[in-house]
Amino acid sequence: MMKYLIMEDFSGHPVLFTFPNRVNHADMREQLPYNRVISAGYFSLQNGKFICSGGCAELQASADAEKDSVFISKCFTAGEDFRA
Repeated sequence: MMKYLIMEDFSGHPVLFTFPNRVNHADMREQLPYNRVISAGYFSLQNGKFICSGGCAELQASADAEKDSVFISKCFTAGEDFRA
């Protein structure tokens, strides 16, 4: 299981950041240049599908299980030029 943040970039597009479980969501957020957190949580790959859950109370953000799993899947399969 890994952690993720979906942030809004300066153009208003979502950007995915994934990081290890040992890193705190809020600590990762402080390292990023973007202002708005769209969602935050945990993800894993099960039977070929990304499963998202959880959130971060400190950032007042949680996973949107269905939307986030689709977005993460598209990010991993479409390359870095993907836009939602």
